[in-house]
Amino acid sequence: MPEQTQTLPDVRKSVTVAATPDHCFKVFTERPAQWWPPSHILVRKERAGLAFEPGVGGRYFEWDVEGNEVPWGRVLEWVPGRRLAMTWRIDPNWQSIPTDEGASEIEVDFETVDEGHTRVSLAHVKLHQHGPGAERIFRALDGPSPGETLERFARAVADGAAA
Repeated sequence: MPEQTQTLPDVRKSVTVAATPDHCFKVFTERPAQWWPPSHILVRKERAGLAFEPGVGGRYFEWDVEGNEVPWGRVLEWVPGRRLAMTWRIDPNWQSIPTDEGASEIEVDFETVDEGHTRVSLAHVKLHQHGPGAERIFRALDGPSPGETLERFARAVADGAAA
């Protein structure tokens, strides 16, 4: 019997914050340490920092206190104030993988709601690319919106993290 390819649904979450899309994009890309969940860690030693390299092809990565870097993925789309898309290099055991082969993608959209508010939508897409165990990743991500990452992001925006 041929193996069936299982397609998993995307996991989409959103939050509305009192800030402009440009400000939200800056908090997201310039201050990830202000919102990144502390349990989302790939380095083996104590994390010293997180960063996005601006532009398509840039990495987003973390480093430990000894300077060892671990990439989370690379930027696929970089449209300040509007959209960010990147690969997500983890395996079904929440460990780093070295390349984009086997990586899913994360899409983040920043949409104006009104003059003072932005809806920030984060989607995990192409989860099937994680291969065996991808359903375990889906189950861990699937849950009520906004989820921990966007809750922390909203607090960072409200606390003036980019000010």
